[in-house]
Amino acid sequence: MKIRFIPSLLIFISSYFPLSLIFIIKDLDSSTGIPQHLITAAVILVVFSLSCVMVIIAAKSIKDGLPVMITKVSNKTGDMFTYTIPYMISFYNFNLGDWKTLICLFIFMAIMFALSYRTQNLLINPVLTLAGYGLYDCQFKDGAIERQGLLISRRVIQINNTYVIERVSHFLFFAFETSTKETKNDN
Repeated sequence: MKIRFIPSLLIFISSYFPLSLIFIIKDLDSSTGIPQHLITAAVILVVFSLSCVMVIIAAKSIKDGLPVMITKVSNKTGDMFTYTIPYMISFYNFNLGDWKTLICLFIFMAIMFALSYRTQNLLINPVLTLAGYGLYDCQFKDGAIERQGLLISRRVIQINNTYVIERVSHFLFFAFETSTKETKNDN
């Protein structure tokens, strides 16, 4: 299974939207409140904002996929904190007007994405968490075959419920519940 490049890239970029806001805030001129490097700040804001919007729209638009029955689940939403290492950069003297710093940041983030992409280890990001998505480590039945993977879902994943999953990488899926009526009637 080949990981999907564009969705993976968008998930990765959107996960650093809060970091982009930190960089823009650090670039604000204290007397005018406008970024000192307006074009760079605008490009960063547009790219990261668009990636967030596209990821959230894509996640909400998933309607088809593979139906599976959940047999075991554990909540991994707290794993989003693995994204905090690059946020440490924001505490150092960072200048959006210094092209060398921007190239270094780009190289660093490209390496982080390459590692995530090559290891097929794209985790949930803070933006999806703020949009109400959780990350769940699940075992599920695909027909008679037992599989394991990480599911990103707006609903809390429950054992013995059926979900439709759409693959993002080898072990990462977006999921939505298909047995909503049965679940509501059981409560």
